[in-house]
Amino acid sequence: MADVRWVYDVTIFLYAASVLFYFHDFLQSNRKVNRLAFGLLAVVWCLQTVFFVSQMTAKLYFPVLTLFETLFFYSWVLVTLSMVMNYLFRIDLIVFFTNVIGFVVLSLSMFAQETEMIEQTKALTSELLFIHITLALISYAAFSLSLVFSIMYLVQHYMLKRKRWSPLFRRLPSLERLELFSDRLNMIGLPLLLLGVILGAIWGHLVLNGHFWLDPKVGMSTLVLIGYSIVMYQRITDKWRGSRLAVSNLVAFSLLLLNFLFTDISGFHRWM
Repeated sequence: MADVRWVYDVTIFLYAASVLFYFHDFLQSNRKVNRLAFGLLAVVWCLQTVFFVSQMTAKLYFPVLTLFETLFFYSWVLVTLSMVMNYLFRIDLIVFFTNVIGFVVLSLSMFAQETEMIEQTKALTSELLFIHITLALISYAAFSLSLVFSIMYLVQHYMLKRKRWSPLFRRLPSLERLELFSDRLNMIGLPLLLLGVILGAIWGHLVLNGHFWLDPKVGMSTLVLIGYSIVMYQRITDKWRGSRLAVSNLVAFSLLLLNFLFTDISGFHRWM
């Protein structure tokens, strides 16, 4: 991978520049700077795609197994979703906030080793496992964007209550749109996570002979499903609305973060 490592390094540099330009636009609301930041982000997406494809070609499997691969793929999905959201709905701030998360995740991947799959790991892998991990990571990205919309909702709700009509307030979408976007992203993330967990359970039954139900990672994944299911149920039944729903979304995402951290203490989810 040394021959394409420069692509990864250039990606980090351009990603940092894009986030900095977005931050400048966030402070000064400069359209030229905003367009420059988005152009750099588009280049970042292209370079990430090139690097990801080169990994897939060199390793001969879908690269989402190691910590480095997982963080890189998660960052790529965040960039992709943020660009799609901006193209469809023209919400500049969602691109900025989402890619702050994406840049942090990609930067963390610099400290993760690109380990090779050992023979024992190769024996345990299958198409089910790759689909399970991929669906889970895409659902995590959807939940991340939903979190950003919930935070933006709480910020705007705070400003409205205190009648603070700042430039930031004028750039935020309406409360109704923010709640709608957060809700729709949860509606995308929850089924994907459910499918991922089901496929993971089938894989565990076939490969591990069912000896996985007491694993802490399995328990946390179940709690995440329950947490987001409660949020969705309360939203559908109109029992929770507005800021209460946004706060509950933050709580559900905190469970998701704990679930990610539980990976390294899991008996069979541990990073290769």
